[in-house]
Amino acid sequence: MNRLILLCTMALCASAFAVPAHANLKVFSCEPEWGALLTELAGDKVDVDVGTSALQDVHVIEAKPSLIAKVRRADLVVCTGADLEIGWLPQLVHQSGNPKIASGAGSFMASDQITTLEKPSQLDRANGDVHPGGNPHFQMDPQRVLAIAKALSARLAQLDAANAATYQQRLADFSARWSATIPRWEAKAAPLKGRNVVVHHNSWIYLTTWLGMHEIGSLEPKPGVPPTSAHLATLIDTTKAQHTLAIIRAAYQDPKPADWLAERTGVPAVTLPFTVGGDAQSRDLFSFYDSTIDKLLGAAK
Repeated sequence: MNRLILLCTMALCASAFAVPAHANLKVFSCEPEWGALLTELAGDKVDVDVGTSALQDVHVIEAKPSLIAKVRRADLVVCTGADLEIGWLPQLVHQSGNPKIASGAGSFMASDQITTLEKPSQLDRANGDVHPGGNPHFQMDPQRVLAIAKALSARLAQLDAANAATYQQRLADFSARWSATIPRWEAKAAPLKGRNVVVHHNSWIYLTTWLGMHEIGSLEPKPGVPPTSAHLATLIDTTKAQHTLAIIRAAYQDPKPADWLAERTGVPAVTLPFTVGGDAQSRDLFSFYDSTIDKLLGAAK
């Protein structure tokens, strides 16, 4: 009996001092597209909390206690940057009291990894919601997404050296699949080249530039300024005369302005997912691009 007690005591002591299993890296992603990219690059090696959904306007998120709690436990924060989250991310970081993600390796801004479009030469709030760092909606450009993926994989390996080989392998796999799919998307979208669109907000410049489309008007009189009846009325003749393909809006945006213009011009209003989760088809980054192109082609037919 004494021997049994001794063995049990030894087992308990051993378990108490055993080296714990390697804990997953905890990542807070501001937007769904970066959460989806983290899944591609890291799989089950990281625990990802996504702070927003495709049905939210990420310009104006409330810094709720639930989000603060997610940021507090994060080893890494992955966000768009270019001041897209300026109204809420700094508050989350401050209130979380988490020094790991305030700056340095624990803070990853996608905009820092690429060159943005529409960077203003001068800042004037009279011009509406203008981002000093350029247009932040570059999740619509697959080449920029690939550049961000490479930088993000390196950051994961830096913070979690034990799984560096896994991150490298998954990056190679993602890069090969992504690079092979881009030409397929471009070939499929060829009928869209040269076509004109009216947009709700200046969210689409990366998509339209990539596909060779033209933005001929915006439902917002200035970026971030809600559409008005007077401004919408000025778009009727332009929309009719320019053989416009579609009036496009994101899944989170109010459909009424686009529908109003569509009723008066005969040009279809098309809701695009804008990010992963923006419609039933957009389950990951690949299907998000598929759905976006399919919906635009649907308008072309």
